[in-house]
Amino acid sequence: MSTVAVIGSAGQLGTDLVAVLRESGRHRVVALSHRDIEVANPRSVRDALGAVRPDILVNCAAFVRVDDCEDQPETAFLVNAVGALYVAQACRESDALCVYISTDYVFDGQKGAPYTEEDCPHPINVYGASKLAGEHLVRQACPRSLVVRTASLFGLTGARGKDGNFIEAIIAKAERADPLRVVDDIRTSPTSGACTWYEFARTILDYAGAEATPQAVSSHEYGARARRPADSTLISARLPPLHISQLRPWQEALRAYLIETGRAPRKGH
Repeated sequence: MSTVAVIGSAGQLGTDLVAVLRESGRHRVVALSHRDIEVANPRSVRDALGAVRPDILVNCAAFVRVDDCEDQPETAFLVNAVGALYVAQACRESDALCVYISTDYVFDGQKGAPYTEEDCPHPINVYGASKLAGEHLVRQACPRSLVVRTASLFGLTGARGKDGNFIEAIIAKAERADPLRVVDDIRTSPTSGACTWYEFARTILDYAGAEATPQAVSSHEYGARARRPADSTLISARLPPLHISQLRPWQEALRAYLIETGRAPRKGH
């Protein structure tokens, strides 16, 4: 039985990944939270991974607060790039497969069609630049490595430091009758497929049976510090030749999430 270690196991992606891997029963799974390993400290990385000796390492650790990355570029690159390098070097030394979780924000959003693995990255914010640097350093440092780009994740744990995930934030605002101003000129891939954040919000409220109507606004009105790519939707060109199914549509994943969290969709949806 292979050993899979997950760094960032207390975060949104890490928590669900650990649960799925353990449920499969095919791996010995070791969950490593920030208390167990500091990716920006090479000694911490060597000690933690030396004790575990994983066959596969999934690095979900990241500084993901996109706007804060603009103000703290040193921290963004220390965690997302240098930390990723330390982890990859430790994987190389133990001949472990290093899986680095990256982001759609390595693209500038100007392609006009979904991005694939073959497209050339061109980040337009510090977060995206730091993750792209992490991609390069992981590939350089560890011959046995995979880069997995994800977008607009939502999971049961919620994103640490971001007041939960987008779904919970929209529903909470609706329940408080707060104004719902949602960007309608940025397209993304929540799990798979594509929609604007406004379209995503409308579907969330519809499926949850919430009596609220969001207001569509432009990203310029929203006033975020970091620029966002206008259309960073993703689609895999490498999965079909391997006979691996694409991820399920985001609408289906949203329904499953709402059921799992006790916010079942209304009948007929």
